[in-house]
Formats: sequence, C-alpha cells, structure tokens
Amino acid sequence: MSDDPRYRIDVSVVPQYLADHSEPEQNRYAFAYKVTIENQGQVAAQLLSRHWIITDGDGQVQEVRGAGVVGEQPLLAPGERHVYTSGTLLATRVGTMQGSYQMLAEDGHRFDAVIAPFRLAVPGALH
Repeated sequence: MSDDPRYRIDVSVVPQYLADHSEPEQNRYAFAYKVTIENQGQVAAQLLSRHWIITDGDGQVQEVRGAGVVGEQPLLAPGERHVYTSGTLLATRVGTMQGSYQMLAEDGHRFDAVIAPFRLAVPGALH
C-alpha cells in the first residue's frame, strides 16, 4: 500500500449470502460481494489485476489471481469510482476474504490497493 497521497485507492466491500444459489447439504454456500473502488489519489490509475485470499471456516485457503475484475481493467481518474459485483463459493457457513488490486498510475508508478478483510457468513451462523 502506498502512503503517497498521489496514489490512494479506497476499496469497500458489501457481502451478501445467496440462499437461492447455495446447497447446504452439499457444503456449498454461495456469496456475492459488491465492491466499490474509488480513486482518492491525485493521479489516474488503472486496475491491472487482482489477488484474493479466501479462507473458509475450516481454515482452508484459496488464492485467486487474474487480470482485471469481472473482465474489466478500469481506469479511474482522481475522484472516480468503479463498482462491480462478483461472487464466491465456500464449503463452510462462515469465511473471510481479503486481498489487493495491482494498480498502474498514469505516471508509470505501480502500487497495490489493499482490500481489507471482510466476513462472509450465512445469516444466523454467528452469535
């Protein structure tokens, strides 16, 4: 993560359990997550790739890397935001996700936008 104010990307995530797409008897729990990526810096930056770390309730870790997000590599000018929705499957009722986006600023500077850990949970799974 960059402490330089020129390169600041804020990422917020809102997760949602998808009961209609889950099969609890098969240990398949589906979650959607809506991501808002906002350029709070001073230089336009393009999202090149993503790195997710998904951990289920049993401690099993899955890493996902790839170009862009949902097939896009958005270029965000200062003050602009990009919103998308994606999803994942877990084998447990509770898990976490975290990661980073690899960014390329208009001036050639590469940096990571950190995605803070967030919880995926079936409603009522946590007390």
